[in-house]
Amino acid sequence: MANNNITSSSSSSSSSPPPVREIPGSYGLPLLGPLADRLNYSWFQGPETFFRKRIEKNQSTVFRTNVPPSFPLFLANPNVVAVLDCKSFAHMFDMELVEKKNILVGDWMPSTRFTGDRRVCAYLDTSEPQHEQIKNFAMDTLKRSSTIWVPTLTTVLDTMWDTIESQLPSGPVSYLVPIQKFIFAFSSLCIAGADPANSPDIADNGYSRMDRWLAVQLLPTVPINILQPLVEIFLHSFPYPYFLVSRDYNKLYEFVEKEGKEVISRGQTEFKLSKEDTVHNLLFIFGFNAFGGFSILFPSLLSSLESDKTGIQEKLRKEVREKAGSESGLSLRSVQEMDLVQSFVYETLRLNPPVPLQYGRARKDFELSSHDSTFKIKKGELLCGYQPLVMRDPKVFDDPETFVPDRFTGEKGKELLTYLYWSNGPQTGMPSASNKQCPGKDFVTLTTSLFLAHLFMRYDSVTITGASFSAVEKPKSKNE
Repeated sequence: MANNNITSSSSSSSSSPPPVREIPGSYGLPLLGPLADRLNYSWFQGPETFFRKRIEKNQSTVFRTNVPPSFPLFLANPNVVAVLDCKSFAHMFDMELVEKKNILVGDWMPSTRFTGDRRVCAYLDTSEPQHEQIKNFAMDTLKRSSTIWVPTLTTVLDTMWDTIESQLPSGPVSYLVPIQKFIFAFSSLCIAGADPANSPDIADNGYSRMDRWLAVQLLPTVPINILQPLVEIFLHSFPYPYFLVSRDYNKLYEFVEKEGKEVISRGQTEFKLSKEDTVHNLLFIFGFNAFGGFSILFPSLLSSLESDKTGIQEKLRKEVREKAGSESGLSLRSVQEMDLVQSFVYETLRLNPPVPLQYGRARKDFELSSHDSTFKIKKGELLCGYQPLVMRDPKVFDDPETFVPDRFTGEKGKELLTYLYWSNGPQTGMPSASNKQCPGKDFVTLTTSLFLAHLFMRYDSVTITGASFSAVEKPKSKNE
């Protein structure tokens, strides 16, 4: 299995195994230690500084600490073993060593009320029988939708850009809501086979209903550095009840149930899932994974374009038009030949992964290796990796803090994909029923590459200021 190969290949890279070392760090005093760590993580330091300071203090990328949520009203154990380099982090993809039951966001799990009183696939371990059914259904659904990806994406994107262009004469146009509306429509059509245009309420409000459903589940775990200490008191001290978003979720459920009949039927007949299991898992894949992930990834991509000072837009435009030829030439095949476009997407995922934290609970006692030490992990201990730091590992990536658009091009760049872990596994890995790698791994990277390619088929350049477009430059002629 690819995941195991990463760990073993990392381990064999040195002539002798690293020396065994006691795991440094501490959980502190009961209640007070977790509370102090929670305040530092969410308020005083923020996640990146929180983990960096502890690496420096412990002189190790593996150490004990606490992560939110915790005291006072969460029934969760905040104790974790942080794994913050590529070699130690890779152990979390070895399903013989770790399990993934109910740990999507750590030891605490949002109420199953948010997902129809069901533990959807993301909360199931690979050892649970239903995991294979649902994972295979998800992968099959995405594979079947590949035939409509490009025409659906270009149609919905053209609508988004037409709207933005029509508003530009009045000044800069925020891209946040237009992009979310695009993501919602595209994901709904390609994953659930449901057209928002058939429901006026969903067409207008579907994205905001999904935002609220996601926010109420995840707010207790999301660092927010404004309006403190009110955030810590009112947003991070207790889980939110489902009734706050029950109407939103019910509307989304009814929409998928009515408009996604073909996909739902296939879940029932080919994968032996109940109708309810099919719809709730579809909603989670479409809403939590696709809509939620893309809502973070696309703004990160545009932010990378905004901050670039190397003339990358011209280079991207040249590659896109050479490989695609014309808009009709934009396809899954042509975008797979766009090395710079794909590298730009990979580099965005490296520095700004949509899901920054990954967890794995030790299935048994085992030895975990970092670059310079070996540590004994006990069965039941929770491992936690903060991916923005893991993927800035200076022993793997040159100039790791810098956005390098062409980092993943060429032979050396392709080898680095082994360490691109944004999808709960390596970019070189293959999602399967026997692992927890995102079933939409390739769907995400190809869709994001298509998004970027479509932009430079339509425009010579775009001017971005903050979270807004302030200008777009169209091609002067079709032959340019």
